Amino acid sequence: MNKEKLKPMDREHIVMLVPFMGLFVLFIVIPVLLAVILSFTDFDMVRFPGFVGFDNYVRMFLDDDVFLVAFKNTLVFALFTGPLSYIACLFLAWLVNELSPRVRTIFTFCLYVPSMFTGAYSVWAYIFSGDQYGFINNFLMNAGFISEPVQWLTDSTYIMPVVILIQLWLSLGTAFLSFLAGFQGIDKQQYEAAAIDGISNRFQEFWFITVPNMGPQLLFGAVMQIGASFAAGAVGQQLLVAAGAAVDGVATDYAATTIVTHMTDVGTNYMEMGYACAIAVFLFVMMLTFNHVIQNFLRKHSA
Repeated sequence: MNKEKLKPMDREHIVMLVPFMGLFVLFIVIPVLLAVILSFTDFDMVRFPGFVGFDNYVRMFLDDDVFLVAFKNTLVFALFTGPLSYIACLFLAWLVNELSPRVRTIFTFCLYVPSMFTGAYSVWAYIFSGDQYGFINNFLMNAGFISEPVQWLTDSTYIMPVVILIQLWLSLGTAFLSFLAGFQGIDKQQYEAAAIDGISNRFQEFWFITVPNMGPQLLFGAVMQIGASFAAGAVGQQLLVAAGAAVDGVATDYAATTIVTHMTDVGTNYMEMGYACAIAVFLFVMMLTFNHVIQNFLRKHSA
């Protein structure tokens, strides 16, 4: 370890980091530690927490049928939205990067805006409305594909595919911008040199030049997409509330319930904060595990 004294500029950098580190510890580190502690207690926000050991974690898998449904839904949701959204962001960033600067700016704006459009749920609620005036039902009935309206948001068969579709549309955000910045940061001379060395098509350029040069962006995008996939819950809740299909955002037969929505339901509606913290800790560990596996894979193939 370097024992040299810090330079004045280094001290200034440390001082500038203090406010951020203070907020990070206050709003991230301390709440996470408190959640871990409370996950071993019976806490209802009124009485003092009582230690119950691993009872909350045992209850998750042995006594809570809704959690098992939410766990399955979360895995299905993450399996579809995570990889598909990641690949879509990477592919669209690659396409947009090939455009002229002015056109690139327009397409970047159009692709990024959905991630900030919080009012989109009302629009999607109209599109998938269960009556004959809903956009999808109206189109399918006029085209002769169906004879009566499909209950997209109340039939458990269709709720999860609809939520996955909307999440994919909303997911073109930070990862897309990160990939686009990575593409623009690659030295064009590398492609010219590769052409001389025998690279003959765009796929070889992408695999042997682009991917190795975009290691940090690929890792960052993976972290963002994995986090968004496993922490998903707002899409289903807000969509069902906007459509009037459920007041509390809980779908029929818990078909769109994820770990996050179940945790919110347990903590806010039933005031079982100790059990809700246990669910949160389990989700946190699961996300860390998947992040670790994916990051190791990307480091190995982008090194």
